[in-house]
This record gives sequence, structure tokens and C-alpha cells, in this order.
Amino acid sequence: MSTAARTINFTLNGRPVTADVKPHHNVVEFLQSQFALFGARESCGQGLCGCCTVLVDGKPVSGCLYLAVFLDGAEVVTVENLAEPGKLDLIQDAFIECGAFQCGYCTPGFIMMSRALLVQHPDPDDQQIRDYLTGNLCRCAAYPEIVNAVKMAARKSKAGSTGRS
Repeated sequence: MSTAARTINFTLNGRPVTADVKPHHNVVEFLQSQFALFGARESCGQGLCGCCTVLVDGKPVSGCLYLAVFLDGAEVVTVENLAEPGKLDLIQDAFIECGAFQCGYCTPGFIMMSRALLVQHPDPDDQQIRDYLTGNLCRCAAYPEIVNAVKMAARKSKAGSTGRS
């Protein structure tokens, strides 16, 4: 079995990139080692906690399970690129305003899933938020605040606040 690296081309946070990837590397390992992007964090290693969530072609994926070679030709967005430099995305801002985190380890995954949710459902109710985020775990139990943050981001987006949500 060959472990030779393969060259892939994809769009990362809005810019085209080319990189060599080993066939066994997952997205988290790849983003950290090749691009110094540490927002997606491997926690459970089984796709059960959501800490490693990134968007691939607009859909959330578990970066600990998704092989990096599958990024070839894809558009990848990480938490590091949700907003313009020096600004916060509406979701990031709402998480801060609502205190929707404690230790912060799971926060990037929740923010990325919330972004995907708001694209699909711009005005979600509490149950839709809970259902959509059910695959993300917060060991600090900030769930009520997270739901409130998503609702706040939806309201701000609907009201036309600044940001890219």
C-alpha cells in the first residue's frame, strides 16, 4: 500500500491553494500541518462531538473523519475566515454577546454548524436549532446560551446588520 503524498487543488477560505497530502491524513491534521489553521480541533476522533467541523462546499463535515484527499476541487471554509480581518461574523459576535461558551474548545465547531444552519434556515426556531446542533457537544453545558446566540445571529442577519452571515 502506497503512502505517497498526493497533490490536491482546492479553495481554502476564498483563495486557491495547492498542497501535498498523505492519503491517510484527515482534514484537521492537514489544515493544521499545511496551513497553520487550528480552529477545527480534534477531540473525540469519531465524528461525535463537532469540535472539528469545517464547511466543504457549504456543508458541515467532521474534519476528524473526512480524509483530506477528498478536498481536491472543493471549497473549504474554516472558522478563521468567517469574517473580514479585524471584524467578527454575526455568529461570532452573538456567541460573545450571549456568553455562549465557557472554555471555548467546542466553540469553533458550534459556530461553523450554526453558519450552515442559518444558510439553510435563516429564521430557525429553538427546536430546529437544537436538532441541527445535536451532533455538537459542549462539556461546559452552555447549550441554552448557544441556542440564544444562534437566534440572535438570525435576528441580526434578518435586520441587515453588518457582517457576512
